[in-house]
This record gives sequence, C-alpha cells and structure tokens, in this order.
Amino acid sequence: MILANGTLVAVTDGEKLRLFRSKGHEPRIDLVELPELGLHAPNTGSGGRHRSSTANPDDSRLREDDFAAAVAEYLNREALTEAFEHVVVVADPRTLGELRKHFQASLKAKLVGEVGKDLAKHSVEAIKNMLAAA
Repeated sequence: MILANGTLVAVTDGEKLRLFRSKGHEPRIDLVELPELGLHAPNTGSGGRHRSSTANPDDSRLREDDFAAAVAEYLNREALTEAFEHVVVVADPRTLGELRKHFQASLKAKLVGEVGKDLAKHSVEAIKNMLAAA
C-alpha cells in the first residue's frame, strides 16, 4: 500500500487506539505516532442497546463494541473538521466490522484502506511492514 504524506493511520482493537501520521514520501512509509487519546466508551447500561446473549455472550464483547463505536465517533468527528485528508484503518476483523457500522459518509469518502489484522499491541515497525505489504 502506498500512503500519501499526511495520511492518518488508525490502529485499534477493542481496547486501544493508536494513531499515526504518514510522514514518508511515496512509496516509502514512515509513521509518526501521535499522542494517545483519552477515549472513553459510553456506558450503554441495561437500556442502552438490547443485544442477544447468543450474539454477545459476555460483557467484554459489549465493552469492545462500545470502544469501537467511540473510535468511529472520533474518526467521524475528525473527518468533518478536515483534520485529515486520507485515513487507513487497521483493526482485528471483529472490531473492523463493528467500526464499519458507525462510519459516516464524510469518513468513508476519506477512507483509502482497511486492514483486518490485530496490530494494536505491535511495534511501529511491524505496522509499517504490514502496510508496505498490503
């Protein structure tokens, strides 16, 4: 994958969000990690969303889904404020599916790539290598 200079790379799972900016000149990928955000997933409570216990058998999945919704909300808001021109989202397949449910048109228009891999806890070098190979 070739990233334009300034592309935002969001690497997430159900618990953590890491943001990077591409500072390399095409085709080289050079990622600079941005400061960690204090995202807080909303507490859906018992009446927030009614979910089937067979679809989500434990509370950790509910927390992961809520965190994914918070990440999507942040990215949607940033897309509206023109904080980035292009974005790539890297997330484990389940979280990526949950994120897609919440993407708005303004974010979808800036989305240049999605990668279904869990790399939130990997090194910057591993993320760069994966993006270069994608």
